[in-house]
Amino acid sequence: MAANTGKLTALAIKNAKPADKPVRLFDGGGLYLEVMPNGSRYWRLKYRFGGKEKRLALGVFPEVSLAVARDKRDTARTAIRNGIDPSAQRKADRRQALLATESSFSAVADEWLARQAAVLVPVTHRTAS
Repeated sequence: MAANTGKLTALAIKNAKPADKPVRLFDGGGLYLEVMPNGSRYWRLKYRFGGKEKRLALGVFPEVSLAVARDKRDTARTAIRNGIDPSAQRKADRRQALLATESSFSAVADEWLARQAAVLVPVTHRTAS
């Protein structure tokens, strides 16, 4: 159900009231604000990639303003035009960040254990490594 068919305005967003079901206020280019029954408001981007309809979360209003949401939409649409699925790219970026964090923790732990080798009893050192 589309509550509005034109471009969104700050006033329209402010005046949007929650309903029994989520209400979608469309801005254009697949961008919309989803107003949940509990009053929370989420920016979403609806797009098609590889013949499938997908949705991408762009943030929570008011932390992400209308202008920022539009910038994120434009960035995602550019990626789609370049043959990149923004959702898959986000997952890959998260995996990469997690691997980098795990690798750095592992390196710090190994360095600490190497320095503790002289202090620890050999049995304890073997158990820790």
